Amino acid sequence: MADDEAQHFLKLRRGIFDETSVTLPKYLSNLGIEPIIAPVATRTGQLWASMDVFKVILYPFVAGQDGFDLDLSDRQWVDLGTALKSIHSAALPPTLARRIRQETYSPHWRKTLKTFLARIEDDAFEDSLSERLAAFLRIKRAEIFDLVGRSERLAVTLQAQSPDFVLCHSDIHAGNILIDASGALFIVDWDEPILAPKERDLMFIGGAWYRTAEEALFYQGYGRTQIDPVALAYYQYERIVEDTAIFCERIFLSAEGSEDREQCFRFLSGAFLPNHVIDIAYRSDITGGRRSETLSMGRGLCGPSTLRGG
Repeated sequence: MADDEAQHFLKLRRGIFDETSVTLPKYLSNLGIEPIIAPVATRTGQLWASMDVFKVILYPFVAGQDGFDLDLSDRQWVDLGTALKSIHSAALPPTLARRIRQETYSPHWRKTLKTFLARIEDDAFEDSLSERLAAFLRIKRAEIFDLVGRSERLAVTLQAQSPDFVLCHSDIHAGNILIDASGALFIVDWDEPILAPKERDLMFIGGAWYRTAEEALFYQGYGRTQIDPVALAYYQYERIVEDTAIFCERIFLSAEGSEDREQCFRFLSGAFLPNHVIDIAYRSDITGGRRSETLSMGRGLCGPSTLRGG
């Protein structure tokens, strides 16, 4: 609470600090993109300060609810489309653009997940949750390898096509959409921006966070655009692979935080339920190829040459 009774949000960052996470939202806010919350500058004009081992960033405090807790209104869906179009159309100065990572269609998470699937065949697990996860992954093994295989094939296609890159938020799910008491919409969490095909962001609208009416409202704001079905399908599958691999890391590689680990298991297993993200990804994929429910595809993808440790 400041002297003038204005409320602020103080963020402490420890460890590696990428200044792009504050300079980029400041730049976008200066362009007039209203849903971006810009950090407050220090007296010397810097967007952060140092305090012991921390970087300190100050923001105006926005009291509100995220998109998981509050359904967006029709107007807010249109506003989200307008804001995302402005972000994708932003022309970045070269000094800023060089600091933002570029899409490489990295196989990192696919390799990580295949490594875990190899481990569950032979490893013994000391805690019950790890054993539950291992048993679940054995049941879903064929489907997981199908998802990994689709992501791999689509990545190769995109690498050959070299689609246009735009500035993407990269994680614009419902939890990163904030609605205040007046109904104003804000896009938060700029820790992982990327230069990538626009479908990197649009897959959240047409896939993981989806209803037909909402998609139509979103594109009223975004405007007419050609969607690459290959890129859209790739990002839907790759996000599922990444999330699954991260949840495996948090459960298999740590015994701490039992409540968090249980929640990770619920998120991971819930993705396989009817009408959840995996079902949506398969239904919306128009790139061809039928959904595999057999073990043969899984065995074909999991040979010794495709696995790595660590």
